[in-house]
Amino acid sequence: MREGSLEAPKRHPLNWQDPDFTDPKKLDEEMRRVFDICHGCRRCFNLCDSFPRLFDLVDASPDELHGVKSEDFAPVVEACTLCDMCFMTKCPYVPPHEFNLDFPHLMLRYRYAEAEAGKKHFVARQMAEMDRNGTLAAPVSAIVNWGSKTSNKAARKFAEGVAGIDARADLPKFHSRTFTMAARQEPLTVNDQAPAFGKRKALMFATCFVNYNKPSTGLAARRLLNHLGVETIADYPGCCGMPFLEQADLKRVAEQAEKVSAALMPYVEKGYDIIAMTASCGLMFKFEWPLIVPGHENVKKLSAATFDIDEYVVDIAKKHGLPPGMTPIDGGVSVHLACHARAQNMGPKAAEMLKLIPQTKVDVIERCSGHGGTFGVLKPTFEVAMKVGKPAARTANTQANAHVVSDCPLAAKHLKQGMRALDETASPSEIAHPVELMAKAYGLVE
Repeated sequence: MREGSLEAPKRHPLNWQDPDFTDPKKLDEEMRRVFDICHGCRRCFNLCDSFPRLFDLVDASPDELHGVKSEDFAPVVEACTLCDMCFMTKCPYVPPHEFNLDFPHLMLRYRYAEAEAGKKHFVARQMAEMDRNGTLAAPVSAIVNWGSKTSNKAARKFAEGVAGIDARADLPKFHSRTFTMAARQEPLTVNDQAPAFGKRKALMFATCFVNYNKPSTGLAARRLLNHLGVETIADYPGCCGMPFLEQADLKRVAEQAEKVSAALMPYVEKGYDIIAMTASCGLMFKFEWPLIVPGHENVKKLSAATFDIDEYVVDIAKKHGLPPGMTPIDGGVSVHLACHARAQNMGPKAAEMLKLIPQTKVDVIERCSGHGGTFGVLKPTFEVAMKVGKPAARTANTQANAHVVSDCPLAAKHLKQGMRALDETASPSEIAHPVELMAKAYGLVE
């Protein structure tokens, strides 16, 4: 047997349709097997709140894990945000090690078994319906955004009492003009002087967040890619399913994988690169979908054709070169490397991309923001999310750069809130996506 971490981590498909996957006895046996290994190692003690909760349970028991009741495992599972950092960066016992330990997917299995047994969180499930929510909110976005402001104490207290959404949590804003609408209304000319002109074409997968909540990120990315010589098309056939994955609704994830991959396949077959505008969607396309619907031909082809937006710009720079004309970003940049970007095992592409900007100071923040989707906004977990994200927020404040960016838009909002909680004067007015700063360096956006 070789020591752990000497080979690249390798994940196995999720056998969620196998009856053994939800069998209570077999699930409990696997939980205890994995938890016993984690207890003996404790290398992940500072990643999230799952591991401190587990170790506290074991330490309070007179007989280590043997003395811990199975029903006490629930809080350990609750604290997992499926960030994948334990699997990707810390655990020495992931496959191909014979211990075969995949902590995040075990937490996902537990949640799926709970959901199949009828234990579902109604509000979290409704929040996961991103396409429905975005479509309904867009025509009345002004009213929705007014009601969701943290300064609107009455509305937020009502939402907290009825839906359990913490009144202090900063919520995303909606836009009446989605990214796909804006892209159709803003025809752009591809830069025929760019080194990559005629060599790359890309389908920009809008993602639910960029489409409904942050169209400016998509427009900045589109302008940048066109300036780099890339022919672009923007499309959005539906959510990648990450919000459903967080709720362990694996059936819905599989449905979205089949639906979206079928819709994007004509672009893949025509030679388009598929560009994910947020880190979570890139992770789903590249890694999670192939594990949830293994052997699905469209999913396999889509996975091979997918790039994270920052990864794509770096790839263009390396293979073709960039057009001249970038100007420095004054004041320095703190780059938060989102967990779902790190989990793609592609390296710190956001930082690598921004270092292409001349005379620009780039610092890296390599800690979780703590958000984790609904985890960062629901009343029972908001405080924990803020605690987990505090080291990243403190680092951003200490670096004191004029700009802070993150690959994940939810992480960005949470990070800004954490920075302000530590120092009201320290946080920038907005935390952008890295690609927005790259576009700014070319003078494509303000």
